[in-house]
Amino acid sequence: MVEHRSGSPDAEGAEGSGVSGAAAGGSRVSGSAAEASGTARSAAEGSEVPGSAAQGPGIAAEGSGNAGSDPDARWLALLMHAAFFLLLGASLTRFLMRHPGEDRTPWIIALSTTLAVLYLLGPVLGSRPTPRRLTWLGVLVVVWMVLVVLAPSFAWCAVPLFYTGLRILPPRAALALVALLTVFVVAAQLRLADGFDPNLVLAPPAVAAVATAVFVHMQRQAVRQRELAARQRELIDDLLRTRRELAATERREGTLAERQRLSMEIHDTLAQGLSSQQMLLQAADRTWSADPDAARRHVRTATGIAERNLAEARRFVHDLAPADLAEGGGLEAALHALAARESAQAEGALTVHCHVEGTPHAPLPDRVQSALLRIAQGALANVREHSGASAAGLTLTHLDDRVVLDIGDNGRGFTAEPEGVRGARTVRGHGLPAMRARVRQLGGTLTIESAPGEGTVLSAEVPLTTVPLPTTTEDPT
Repeated sequence: MVEHRSGSPDAEGAEGSGVSGAAAGGSRVSGSAAEASGTARSAAEGSEVPGSAAQGPGIAAEGSGNAGSDPDARWLALLMHAAFFLLLGASLTRFLMRHPGEDRTPWIIALSTTLAVLYLLGPVLGSRPTPRRLTWLGVLVVVWMVLVVLAPSFAWCAVPLFYTGLRILPPRAALALVALLTVFVVAAQLRLADGFDPNLVLAPPAVAAVATAVFVHMQRQAVRQRELAARQRELIDDLLRTRRELAATERREGTLAERQRLSMEIHDTLAQGLSSQQMLLQAADRTWSADPDAARRHVRTATGIAERNLAEARRFVHDLAPADLAEGGGLEAALHALAARESAQAEGALTVHCHVEGTPHAPLPDRVQSALLRIAQGALANVREHSGASAAGLTLTHLDDRVVLDIGDNGRGFTAEPEGVRGARTVRGHGLPAMRARVRQLGGTLTIESAPGEGTVLSAEVPLTTVPLPTTTEDPT
């Protein structure tokens, strides 16, 4: 059934030109394609699934869950809905204005209303290509075809149907539907034309091809965007997992390093003090009957050592800093106090002197002061217990880029072994490895010069301008 043409060439030409513009007018149809392109791009940028709320007319309602999660996609979908109904209303208004009072008018109004209702029913059926959904699309297309046969002005709604079919149907079926709709539009326009018009034959397929290409391209862009987002999420998960593993490793290494440091602190202070107390108390027990005065002196000396150990223990609880350093005066004062205390505790059997050379350009870091004082304590404890020396000396030398602590004695000496080599007969061996570990943590070196009968010189050299080496976790025992 063909639309009635009045005898007036002007009216007929107006109707034909309107239909031709609807099917082949580049500006309006291209604008619809551009709108669909923009909305599809928005869906791709938002990692929406193909056929989500922002890909074409009616899609937001058909995929309401996706649209609801993206406000921009929802507003774009509402805009596309408005465009569809504006096109439908404009087509109906044009027909009523051009052909008032015709017998077909009730049918045109009824079919237009049916097409609008069918379009609104799309969301109720869901977004998957179920049989009900495919039936709905078929009825929608048929109603539109009937309207185009009765009034070619309704060809304006072809582009929204293109996108609806492309979104719902598989690729081949969607392309077949687009081709069918395009052929139908061309045939309807040619029947209305007075003669052959190449524009009516070529323009609709060109517009349909452009619209389809834009939609397919945007759909593929959305797929690639989702894949990229998935890969980014995987990379972020890997990064977070690696950071957690690294943090756990650093915590374990820090725990081991702190355990090693505490073991060295305890060895150089509490353990050495307890060993001295044990020796003094044993000596007092042996001389208690024969020489009570000497026994009392041993007990008093042991009491003094106990007081120092108690101060050290309290300092551990407070901030683990050496008690001598906490009393003020810096490393030099702490070394002088250590020398005087060792001489007094030895009761003439060992005399310890302290000498400082040079002046520091800046206060020594707390770590350096603490380490050098602990090394001096451990070295003097070894001198007192193992060397049999009668004199020992502490020499602290300040240089431009480093500080050097020398501890020498005139004892029996020993055969110095290379670092890392420990004799099988050695029972006590925590002192020297602990000293080496302390110096190594500060980026310095520890050297020992000794020979049987020639005494011993221990030298700890710590640089002041280099970055300390990472803490070691080796067992110093």
